[in-house]
Amino acid sequence: MATKTVFYSFHYKRDVSRVQLVRNINALEGQPLLNAQQWEEVKRRGQKAVVDWIDTEMRHKRAVVVLIGQETASRPWVIYEIQKAWNEKKPLVGIRIHSLSSFGSADRPGANPFDKASGVSGVPIFDPTRTDWRGDVDTKASYANLVSNLEGWVAQAKARMW
Repeated sequence: MATKTVFYSFHYKRDVSRVQLVRNINALEGQPLLNAQQWEEVKRRGQKAVVDWIDTEMRHKRAVVVLIGQETASRPWVIYEIQKAWNEKKPLVGIRIHSLSSFGSADRPGANPFDKASGVSGVPIFDPTRTDWRGDVDTKASYANLVSNLEGWVAQAKARMW
């Protein structure tokens, strides 16, 4: 990928703190993250306002990175973003973020959101999760694994070919 500009797709309410950790790696340039008040303001203006915001922010991005948490696959706007990227032949990749610390704890893995989008197939999903000797999620080791691999994983994003 010639440039590192990406659109991050994620479940805002549940995963915004994990998404901040991903953004803080500074390996990729993503759209500005709205704070909770700004996001609510966009949503309050209606579906067209949300679609317009997504379309504007995604327009000049080279790829779409779906940050997959426990409930991401159930979010209609995430599915819209996946479908839009696929239809526009933008490279897509999924990265699981449930094992990153959010206020000191990890989450459970969520379903594959690409399965919910019509016609989307073969999109790679990477999981940085690391566990300790007891089998418990090690959030620090998981984050370190993400830091080491984020750029390489995004470089493997897949676009629709036809």
